Amino acid sequence: MDTDEPCPYRDGRVVLDPAFKADAPARYAALRELGPVHPAEFQPGLTGWLVVGHDLAREALTHPALLKDATPAAGALAAAGFVLHEPSVGLGAQMLEADPPEHTRLRRLAATAFTPRRTAALAPRIEQIAHALIDRMPPSGVIDLIEAFNAPLPATVIAELLGIPPEHHRDFRRWSGQALQVTSPEHRGALAALHALLAALVADKRRRPQDDLLSALVAVRDSPGDHGAGPKSGLERHPGSGSEDGRLSEEELVGTALMLVVAGHESTVNLLGNAVLALLQHPDQLRLLRERPELVPGAVEEFLRHDTSVERSTNRYAAEDLDLGGVSIPRGSLIAVALGSAGHDAPQADGGGDPAGLDVARPAARHLAFGHGVHYCLGAPLARLEAAVALRTLLARVPELDLAVPVDSLDWIGSGIIRGVRSLPVRYRVG
Repeated sequence: MDTDEPCPYRDGRVVLDPAFKADAPARYAALRELGPVHPAEFQPGLTGWLVVGHDLAREALTHPALLKDATPAAGALAAAGFVLHEPSVGLGAQMLEADPPEHTRLRRLAATAFTPRRTAALAPRIEQIAHALIDRMPPSGVIDLIEAFNAPLPATVIAELLGIPPEHHRDFRRWSGQALQVTSPEHRGALAALHALLAALVADKRRRPQDDLLSALVAVRDSPGDHGAGPKSGLERHPGSGSEDGRLSEEELVGTALMLVVAGHESTVNLLGNAVLALLQHPDQLRLLRERPELVPGAVEEFLRHDTSVERSTNRYAAEDLDLGGVSIPRGSLIAVALGSAGHDAPQADGGGDPAGLDVARPAARHLAFGHGVHYCLGAPLARLEAAVALRTLLARVPELDLAVPVDSLDWIGSGIIRGVRSLPVRYRVG
């Protein structure tokens, strides 16, 4: 079924190429008009199905036959050179690439470190980092806000939480961004570099443990018994099916650390970028948020709904032939959920207003930006807190903020599951 633009069909499939990524909201709106699920090409040589409707997205994210186990699709993934699911190469051997009971075991080992209570305790340090970054900016001029503020804030937070030394911060920021851009020439090298860095840090924490999350993960890996890893880490040991005593394997240790590094800050970098860009394109909303900073927590939910940084879910694979939204999906098919599209199709409270518009005062904005079901984002409380603190601080400290280039000249990340601009040049004045 070939259609006219903006419906992004080519040879009967949605093609998730750079042109699609740059114009994703309009492309998804056109697809929703055609139906809730579509055949898609995710990267050259890798095809599957893309779910764009909200109700079907919720169903797909919890469907018992749509699993993280890539075995049924192994041949197609290998032929396309897709490695993100592989242990010791991509982002495998961690909870995002596991099904229960392994997923349950892996998630329990880290979940108590990311509870709302423990996350809230990080607020003073996050605010300190935000102010320090603005203090380093010249009083006025033009600056890339991604490089100066949006990227270093969550990168610093997750690096300090894990215990990554400052001398490695710049490298891990660069590599984590490249690791998720699956068609970029730097993709494989960035993954390899992150694996090497984290393996070296694990060895160092094993010799010299510190009060950080990576040391706590090492303790879970190395220490027998069911003793817990200390009150500050929040990690506990639980019996599970993946190992004899529920501990992390070495691959799971590095895989979990890698997942926390990449997912723990890359999504927030681009959430902040998309949020600021949306405000600059809607000056009335920017003005309202400056005047009523108490709206910021709810506005974060609206930014997650309006243009979420995790544009689509990580892959699921059909463990059997199934029907999804009236479409026959063969066993072994790759299925991804367009989380960004679902937010524009989700029923909103009190009528919700225009789903395509931005409303920072929207009551209880509904979305699937953090997923749904057992794979609901572990770091959601931290992402919400970082975004709220960052935006509140930026709007209070920088009273003048405008886009310094035409919006259609912005360069969007061209591949992978992340949506965001590579740079955000702004004209600003610090108050």
